[in-house]
Amino acid sequence: MRIGVDLGGSKIEIAALDDDGAARLRERVETPKGDYDATVRAIAGLVAAADAQLGRPCSVGLAIPGTISPTTGLVKNANSTCLIGHPLDKDVEAAIGRPVRAANDANCFALSEAVDGAARGADVVFGVILGTGVGGGLCVGGRVLSGPHAIAGEWGHNPLPAPHADELPGPECYCGRRGCIETWCSGPALEGQYQARTGRRLSAAEIAATSGDVVDRYLDRLARSLAGVVNILDPDVIVLGGGLSNVDALYDELPARVEAHAFEPEGRTRIAKNLHGDSSGVRGAAWLWPKDGAQ
Repeated sequence: MRIGVDLGGSKIEIAALDDDGAARLRERVETPKGDYDATVRAIAGLVAAADAQLGRPCSVGLAIPGTISPTTGLVKNANSTCLIGHPLDKDVEAAIGRPVRAANDANCFALSEAVDGAARGADVVFGVILGTGVGGGLCVGGRVLSGPHAIAGEWGHNPLPAPHADELPGPECYCGRRGCIETWCSGPALEGQYQARTGRRLSAAEIAATSGDVVDRYLDRLARSLAGVVNILDPDVIVLGGGLSNVDALYDELPARVEAHAFEPEGRTRIAKNLHGDSSGVRGAAWLWPKDGAQ
């Protein structure tokens, strides 16, 4: 039995999984807004309640909206800014009295789908989050690949590949650069492109389910971006998550478009819809402790 905790901007979710991946308990509470100490207490309270219900302490994995710097041990790159600069995993360890494994929520998404989701049994899995931002996580052999900078999979902050003349220099990104993939392929980016072209406001999912020049160019940009991932990683499966992952047209259109931009692929890249939806974060956090007990 292993516990996963998914720390989000609006909610904290906890789940306990057995070795077959069945959830033995699940609970959600609101995330304390902008209060780091209260967030640590909320996580510890959920774990204590789970221990009591399960009758024993279990391993604990934590999915966070950022990452732990390997150099400083402090949270960085978190959109929940109250976490930045704190040793979140160590503070939670102290609060619950046992080791904690923490990983970026996109990595946890990829791990969940690799272990028992849409990419079950695949060796190299790239998990894509298409939502408010453009996130990514990478699993190899059923383990999260983080890297010495803890940024493996952060494809959203690469420049848009093979930009057309009217795509230069590209929109400004919060990271301080221009033309990042995230500025072109996120949900808000698609909404802005559609409004600029039509004068109408629709949600990204509504837009992506339509046809026309805006959607065609969005799919082309997304395909160019994914083709770069294929050229570097050649993943067995790319799993899509986030709000836009529910648009069926992505799975019909993207494989051939990616093939057209990638370097001589021998067949279409497998692009799959996530199996576990918004539960992938908490499930992936639990799977940070593998079944075999290896470190």
